[in-house]
Amino acid sequence: MNARDNILGRIRKARGVPPTVTAAEQTRVEAHLRAHPIATRLPLADDPVGRFREQCVRMSSTVDDVASLGDVPAAVARYLRDKGLPMTAVAWTEIAQLDWASAGVQVEDRPAEGADLVGITGVHLGIAETGTLMVLSSPTTHAATSLLPETHIAVVPADRIVPAMEEAWVRTRAEIGDLPRAVNFISGPSRTADIEGQLQIGAHGPFRVHVVIVGA
Repeated sequence: MNARDNILGRIRKARGVPPTVTAAEQTRVEAHLRAHPIATRLPLADDPVGRFREQCVRMSSTVDDVASLGDVPAAVARYLRDKGLPMTAVAWTEIAQLDWASAGVQVEDRPAEGADLVGITGVHLGIAETGTLMVLSSPTTHAATSLLPETHIAVVPADRIVPAMEEAWVRTRAEIGDLPRAVNFISGPSRTADIEGQLQIGAHGPFRVHVVIVGA
């Protein structure tokens, strides 16, 4: 018997159950795991979009609202001009197909590289509880576009905002089944306080995260 078995055996003995797991117990555990139950948690806001917007700001992201996807290029152009950023970017395929030329922004449909300063992506889901972007990798939704540039702009449809992490996993399982190679969760600009407890922004990723909510 190893240390783990010894500890678990003592726990089972204190509970007054047999020293080894029974077939019935194993079946109950497997059924519980398959059900993906939501554990006890604090009450969530009735307005997921409002909560998402509030938490994005709390995590040092900036937020803009537009009525439709067609309004995104003008909103992004305004943000880039206001921040004195280059009017060039790389983007996911679905985002690159918008009318960027009329907004005066040059957008390329390709993964970000080291010299790219602005990356524009969509999201798989927005998580209201924490203001988090859930991003899935694929041949047309490159992870690098949200990770390498100094500025990450995320386009978030309001109907893709869910209350919390549990709902995000439920919806993801229902929509796509098997997970892709990478699932990234982004909550504001990259930061660390590992060096002498001093907060550093942009340590492992973008200095800025700008969220454009569509159809709120």
